[in-house]
Amino acid sequence: MGYDVTALGELLIDLTQNGVSEQGNLMFEANPGGAPANVLAMLRKLGHSCAFIGKVGADAFGDILEKTLREAGTDTRSLLRDRQVNTTLAVVHTLENGDRDFSFYRRPGADIMLAADELDEDMLRNSRIFHFGSLSLTDEPARSATVRAVDVAREAGALISYDPNYRPPLWRSEAEARERIGWGIAQCDILKIADNEVEFLCGTLDYDRGAAMLKEKYPNLRMVNATLGAQGSRCYYGGVRVCEPGCTLGGVIETTGAGDTFCAAVLHFILNNGLDRLTESQLHEMLRFANAAAYIVTTRRGAIRSMPEPQEIKAVLERMK
Repeated sequence: MGYDVTALGELLIDLTQNGVSEQGNLMFEANPGGAPANVLAMLRKLGHSCAFIGKVGADAFGDILEKTLREAGTDTRSLLRDRQVNTTLAVVHTLENGDRDFSFYRRPGADIMLAADELDEDMLRNSRIFHFGSLSLTDEPARSATVRAVDVAREAGALISYDPNYRPPLWRSEAEARERIGWGIAQCDILKIADNEVEFLCGTLDYDRGAAMLKEKYPNLRMVNATLGAQGSRCYYGGVRVCEPGCTLGGVIETTGAGDTFCAAVLHFILNNGLDRLTESQLHEMLRFANAAAYIVTTRRGAIRSMPEPQEIKAVLERMK
């Protein structure tokens, strides 16, 4: 069986703030998440075949995550269970502007226990796009598994998609993070990068300059998409720079999963149109669709179960005209 997109990496529980109890205690909602799995959930909404490679604990949270992926239509045959290490948890603290601060229970967490010899290499060889992020590069054995997965997918001719998804608490130092995130960028055809990650890697808030620095350092990059929060997004493709404003319809609750939704919408466009000889008009269309999809997720809590239906995205695009 072939897949449009296979993703590898973290699958975890986002414990997201959801009100205050009668006793004045913060209440948290257990939302299934993890950036690579979020991307697949949105791609499934858009009609693509998807498979996930990763590991969760043999615990109640692992049961929830496996059930959630199956309900979302993602192939879970390569979702493994670890009987010694529990499912990773992320406590998501929502800030006043809707952005987030993260605390992780992951030293270790089950997602980093995936080993290279546990990979289903046939799954990787039969995928049009392989997507991954940097969280699987923070620790062994998942780091070696990620390196092997990239090698197998590339050798089979898959496009490589990468999202740094930089989370400072998970790295031992900024220097280590820059080195390993840079390794990921050096492997990919399609890069999705957030504004704070451009600043972290390039030392500049001039995103055009940062994109130029990345493309010069990593000539393998065929498309760079920068997400700028409420300011929208930019695409750098060949010698073309395309910008689209963010959606300003209001109702933002929190931004968990927005970047992953954007990334999935871009991969949806590439699956339908390819990555060669794209026009400026097509790139504008791609960014508008991705921005609208990402906006919808910011009006809901959580990620995997909050992904919009295609008709909802079309409705937002109509309102934005």
